[in-house]
Amino acid sequence: MTIREDFLTSARIALELLRHQQVARHWDQPSALPEFGVSGLAGHVAYQALPLPGMIATPPGDEPVVSLMEHYDRAKWTDLDVDSEFHTRIRAGGEKLAAEGHGALCDRFEQTLDELAKSLPTMENRGVRMPHWGPWAVPLDDYLVSRLMEFVVHSDDLAVSVGLDTPEFPRHVSETVIDLLTRMALNKHRAIDVVRALSRKERAPQDITAF
Repeated sequence: MTIREDFLTSARIALELLRHQQVARHWDQPSALPEFGVSGLAGHVAYQALPLPGMIATPPGDEPVVSLMEHYDRAKWTDLDVDSEFHTRIRAGGEKLAAEGHGALCDRFEQTLDELAKSLPTMENRGVRMPHWGPWAVPLDDYLVSRLMEFVVHSDDLAVSVGLDTPEFPRHVSETVIDLLTRMALNKHRAIDVVRALSRKERAPQDITAF
């Protein structure tokens, strides 16, 4: 399986969760995340795919193309408080996407995935960037790895928020996500603390979260 196939598979799993009637029933209720409503969280899940057609349709710029870990190091969002301008903007963006309602968001998400299923397989591994990033891009395939992480993490958030079992993702998707989260955790914690958390419960630290 390629990262592009994994992206499309993971996005379809997230879409199936979004379409569940439990999500619709809890649409206007708070989610399991601080300050995030269920609708806004659903919008944020869909957002992991929605901008991509426009991103790959835009000609590459002259900004430097950096690795995914360099991107996270530059972005610094993992260190920001939930009330920061960055996270406030993320929540507002999710709510904006969800404003037309549950069904409309799901339909738009599905249409985007249908479009990406045609365009992604033959796309070169060129640099892509989000509009709100700094002046840099990441290779397309690296960007898709970051979206796998977002789908897996936020599908869990959404499922917990509405009383559903968290969807199962393919093992190789989970391995990719866990590898990324582990590398991100090493940016915030001592290596031995990460090792102990995975191997020695009697010495495991309370927190090795990546963000």
